[in-house]
Amino acid sequence: MGNRRTLPNREDPVMGYAAMEFPRLLALLLIALEWTRPGLPAPLKPICDLRVLNHFVKEARDAEAAMKSCREGCSLSESVTVPQTRVDFDVWEKKNALDKALEVQSGLWLLQQALNLLRTSVTNTALHSHIDNSLRNLLSIHAVLRSLSIQEYTPPASAAGLEGTWRVSSTADLLQVYVNFLRGKVRLLLVDAQACQHDVS
Repeated sequence: MGNRRTLPNREDPVMGYAAMEFPRLLALLLIALEWTRPGLPAPLKPICDLRVLNHFVKEARDAEAAMKSCREGCSLSESVTVPQTRVDFDVWEKKNALDKALEVQSGLWLLQQALNLLRTSVTNTALHSHIDNSLRNLLSIHAVLRSLSIQEYTPPASAAGLEGTWRVSSTADLLQVYVNFLRGKVRLLLVDAQACQHDVS
């Protein structure tokens, strides 16, 4: 895939921007539908639909692919703290909803800090665009969590005291962590959210 030949980019920039913005607009639309839907005995939860998250994962992988083809201006200026992405399902299932939410929210906060630093380090225009996209997607995920009545997260003054973290020093490692965190713990939290369980018999 890394050696795939590409044709000159003749894509309409307006159409390309619209394609990138659509998932975020869809996320906000789903939230609005949930907030404004009239009360029903067993209301649907459109915000529990994982297709938006799936698209964010795809865009995170696109950022990974852009990094692999980047030759200059793509380095991280210093090492950053990121969340552990490995999931021990036995341990995860034993955690209560609040602990799961805190673990995911702290991880999202760490990724946001790390991607912001990467944004100031990178000079490659194409990769810069992917990083901006990733940061917007993180904001959308925060909005989704709020819509599911998951308690607001208060970031610590420093990442030094957070458990379940490690440090990476390359852009490739950071973006891989970002992909895996969305595919793993973020997905698990959304699937397990109490607000999405009302229609499960």
